[in-house]
Amino acid sequence: MSRDPRRPLPPLDQPALERAALRYVERYATTRAKLVQYLNRKLRERGGDGAVDVDGLADRIAELRYVDDRAFAEARVASMTRRGLGPQRVRDALRQAGVGEADASEFRETLAEGAEAAAVAFARRKRIGPYATAPVDRDRREKQIAAMVRAGHAPSVARRIVGLEPSDDDTDW
Repeated sequence: MSRDPRRPLPPLDQPALERAALRYVERYATTRAKLVQYLNRKLRERGGDGAVDVDGLADRIAELRYVDDRAFAEARVASMTRRGLGPQRVRDALRQAGVGEADASEFRETLAEGAEAAAVAFARRKRIGPYATAPVDRDRREKQIAAMVRAGHAPSVARRIVGLEPSDDDTDW
């Protein structure tokens, strides 16, 4: 049964909004704030039919633990640090995803401890510093430092890693 593409979708009532919310959380790892954004966008697109309580629905889904900001933050921190992204970039991603300060603050220590390892992983992945195939000129070095800073690493760490020669052993720094 296909829908006529010229006919608009019907407005959302509370049960339809609940179904949309459940479909969203089953498909995507998300936070409560992103779920509220999604539901509000759906209401703007299709309109609401009757009394619709987006915040109450999001609270209930969070109580049922279908959405868990802390678990989302933990998974995102682990994923981003494995990819070599720095603490600043990870904090920005958590803030953008709507993770509350209380949930995000639990991972500050983890980010601080893994900052240097993440920088090394980024350098290895991008072939920077000791992982480069050949020495680089000054302009290329500045671009590599900029890439590391954009990835969320401190400028001092980026300069130290980029300044290492390709033949340097990565165990002594």
